[in-house]
This record gives sequence, structure tokens and C-alpha cells, in this order.
Amino acid sequence: MTPVTPEPTTERWALITGATAGIGAAFATRLAADGWHLVLVARDGARLAAQAAELTGRNGVETETVTADLSTDDGCALVERRLADGPPVELLVNNAGISLNKPFLRSSVQDETRLLRLNVHAVLRLTLAALATMTERRSGAVINVSSVAGFGAVMPGSTYSASKAWVTNFSESVGQSARPFGVRVMALCPGYTRTEFHKRAGIDMSKTPGWMWLQATDVVDEALRDLHKGKLVSVPSWKYKLAVAGLRHAPRRLLEVVSRDTRGRIGRDRG
Repeated sequence: MTPVTPEPTTERWALITGATAGIGAAFATRLAADGWHLVLVARDGARLAAQAAELTGRNGVETETVTADLSTDDGCALVERRLADGPPVELLVNNAGISLNKPFLRSSVQDETRLLRLNVHAVLRLTLAALATMTERRSGAVINVSSVAGFGAVMPGSTYSASKAWVTNFSESVGQSARPFGVRVMALCPGYTRTEFHKRAGIDMSKTPGWMWLQATDVVDEALRDLHKGKLVSVPSWKYKLAVAGLRHAPRRLLEVVSRDTRGRIGRDRG
């Protein structure tokens, strides 16, 4: 854990996982600009250090870095300790997550377990650790980054949507329990967002129409507005709000017909 400590500007601290890219980086940029001190969590220590130095230099906020692989128990334990000790964290953003560029029938126990440990297990552990202190203080908030994909099995053969369905349901349920303590928990469910996410997973998104893409900065702006309103679930952009309505109410057979994802299709040429 490497601190970068200029003159403090405010006592509000936020902890962001998966902070070096995509939606996590957009949260870090926005919150630093708003005067939040930051705890940045990711696997790449060098990239974290560069990001922390940039945000500190530009905004004059304090930053800490935690280099951790949240698909492991040791990585989760590192972040849990920071949530329990040090300056109180007022906002936790559970953003770290992965998808797999393979159908379940060709996957491995190791890959599927890693997905579940990062997308589900780490979210559970860090949310619980954060709420332990937030509910005592009667102050704080948790944003768990989920996905529109969690509202339906729209990617045949992929277990990503199942993991995100858990995140959304979990956040709604825990949010209702935490509300009487003055603590907010919200699931953030964006659609396709321009980040490194798909590239890292090796998923070819070149045929996805341009109008379907969101900007990470817009996703973060709407998420923070919805959190302030006390929403349990945030779906950025009207087009994805419509998509969610369709996923929730359309006949299952229709969803099976229109769903398309190469990870679920095992052709003869693939054995």
C-alpha cells in the first residue's frame, strides 16, 4: 500500500476497485475532481502509482494504492483491512470484474471459479466489510457495478450475465437493509460502455452498432445522480432503460430467439 499525501482538501474518502481503466478510472477522475480522497485498487502496481500521482497532481487530493488480485482471498483481505482501518471510507465502488471469451461447455473450472470469485465473491466480501463501519457511523454508500446483461440470459453460453444478475439482486436486497442506518447501496447496470473490458477478455465487438455504446464518464455522472436520489438500481441512458424493460417483460422464448453471442455457439468447425 503506497500513499501519496499532499495537503488534504477534504475528509471524504472513496475506495474504487478496478480503478485503472474504464468505469473505475472514470469514477476516480470524477471523484478526485470533486475533492474526494481516493484509495485505488487494481492488480497493476505501476499503473496504479502513475494514476495516483496524476490525480494528486491535478486535483490536490490524497491518494492511496492497494495492489491486489481480488479473485484471491489474500487480495480481498488486503482491501478489507483498508476498509476497516485508516481514514473512514464514505464511498465504496466495487467495479472490478471480468468476462470470458468462451462458452460454458468449453470452459474450465478454474476460469469459471475466477469469474465468480471476482464478480461475486469479492463484491460480497468488500460490501460486507464496508457496511460494518458505515452502519456504525450511520453514513456511507456502496456502488456495485453490475450490467444490463444481468436482467436476462442475453449471451448464450456465457456465465457473465448470471454473475451480474447476482450483483443486482444482492445490491437491491442489501440496500433495503442498509437504508435505515443512513447507508445507501446501489447496483449500477450500464450497457455497452467504451472501456478496455471487452478487449481484455478477447471479445470482438467490432460489429456492435455505434449507437449502442456509452461513454464511461456519462455512466459515472448518471450513477452519482441516481445514488444521490436514493435509487437501488441505476440504468444509465434511456435506450438501456428501454432494453431493461424489454428484458424484464418480454416472453422468454422471444429472448432466446433474439439473443446473440458467439461464446454460446459451438459449431462443427470447433469440434
